[in-house]
Amino acid sequence: MYCHSKQYEIRYTDVDFSDNLKLSSLLSLMEESACLSAEELGFGYSVLQPKKFGFVIVNWYIDLFRPIKLGDILTVNTWPIKPKKLIVLRDYELYVGEEKVGVATSRWCLVDLKDFSLLPSSAALPLELQYNDFRSVDVVNFKIPEIAVQEFSYSKSVSYSDYDHYGHVNNTKYADFLLDAFSVEELADKSILSVRITYVKQSKFGETIDVYKQRQEDGSWIVEGRVGGELRVQALIEFYD
Repeated sequence: MYCHSKQYEIRYTDVDFSDNLKLSSLLSLMEESACLSAEELGFGYSVLQPKKFGFVIVNWYIDLFRPIKLGDILTVNTWPIKPKKLIVLRDYELYVGEEKVGVATSRWCLVDLKDFSLLPSSAALPLELQYNDFRSVDVVNFKIPEIAVQEFSYSKSVSYSDYDHYGHVNNTKYADFLLDAFSVEELADKSILSVRITYVKQSKFGETIDVYKQRQEDGSWIVEGRVGGELRVQALIEFYD
């Protein structure tokens, strides 16, 4: 079974005030491993960029079995799953030593960077590429309901530090936007148990993202980012108390 494996030391700059790995940092590490794996398999950025093609992420699903802490040596294992026509799946397993501390899956789409129109995955993936049948998680429902009664948290103006080379807010940055809907006091005794993120539409430089949240009956939270009322990103987050 093909598997790309890389170790990362969790540094001071990767963690929050409780010395837990920040969600944005975790997404960055998994995205780094995904990019390295894609390069290894022949469909990475260096191959696609000259064609003006690119993969953009549309969903994350993550389960964490315990907080990942400052000083941990995190091993990220990742591999691609046989794609559908427009959706490419990638799974992950997270280890600290021999302890499995989390699992994740992500969904990506191939786009033409000239206008961000969708392309079939076959336009980028090598014909001889072998895929794994093994899944890190069971069948996942990526759908997140929209908030029924919005509780406004704050507004965020998209700026230089949020941008990536595709000319929009990088997916990892949204994790900070969404968690900033909570106060330090609200998160003081909590760590993330699971999270789903859906990227609905790109956000551009100068736009203002309004962030809302709502607690669900089961104790989970839905957090949304909207521009002029239009949904751009949403997350469903469960916390350990």
